[in-house]
Amino acid sequence: MSEATSTPVDAAIVEAAVAAVDAAAAVTAAAQGRLAAGDTLTKGDDSPVTVADFAAQAIVCRTLADRLGGPSGDVAVVGEEAPDDLDDQPVLLEGVAGLVRTALGAQVTDAEVVSAIALGGADASAGGRYWTLDPIDGTKGFLRGDQYAIALGLIEDGEVILGVLGCPNLPNPDGSTGAVLVGVDGTATIRTAGSGPVPIRVDDPATVADARFCESVESGHSDQGQSAEIAARLGISTEPYRIDSQCKYAAVGRGDASIYLRLPTRADYVEKIWDHAAGKFVVEMAGGTVTDVTGTPLDFGRGDRLHGNSGVVATSGRFHDEVIAAVQAVLG
Repeated sequence: MSEATSTPVDAAIVEAAVAAVDAAAAVTAAAQGRLAAGDTLTKGDDSPVTVADFAAQAIVCRTLADRLGGPSGDVAVVGEEAPDDLDDQPVLLEGVAGLVRTALGAQVTDAEVVSAIALGGADASAGGRYWTLDPIDGTKGFLRGDQYAIALGLIEDGEVILGVLGCPNLPNPDGSTGAVLVGVDGTATIRTAGSGPVPIRVDDPATVADARFCESVESGHSDQGQSAEIAARLGISTEPYRIDSQCKYAAVGRGDASIYLRLPTRADYVEKIWDHAAGKFVVEMAGGTVTDVTGTPLDFGRGDRLHGNSGVVATSGRFHDEVIAAVQAVLG
């Protein structure tokens, strides 16, 4: 498989995206810490991840609009959350707005918070250039105090051209936690606390049997039994690296693992673009390969779903064809 290339992206766009993800990561990490301490994000809140989800989308969209939107402040974002879900829910809105103000300032009104969330309602089927955002990817990981990601991708004419992954709890080799990974212009970098962008590359095992699988903690996200079968066919005996969210793409991109499988759990499920755009691009810019389970490239030109694809296979590249062959043998 040949290494992916990338359309050049203006540095101001990259830095705006990193700033937006950084701000959302800081607020959601603080919210996760409050939950771990037994606090709530609203009065009587029973859906804390919803509060953090909305807040993260508002922060990312507003930051992009402020930096890149021009006089109108508009940017096209295909986000996961819709402001209609806040209608007639003043307690929920109060909790969301409270988190947003910690990032954007006390002057931000409730109406401006709702407007920022609404910026995430762009139509992916219109084509052209737009952002796609998963404000908290890995809700169960977030709730259990574990891994989650803020995933922001930039798509132009059906092709991802920039991927930014904020992973607030990702463990780093130096013992610190938290990282932002960026894929753009043929390169992938990682930024950690106190560190500027450092280049990353995928792992390069000598044989496919030396590779390590990365898979979801939640078995409902991918068929782990089939993954074990595929590993056996490839001669891989190392225990899989299990991690929540698009942090799996981060793990492959920086060489913690060599293979990530997201196998279809039901025939009618269609993957959402915000679940994969940022992560897959980071892996590709780090030298890896990402396709669906048939070896077909992921098609981001069909609206907000990957209608032309089934499942996802991400690898460090060299043994991608062997992995696809094993996947096809097991899936039949």
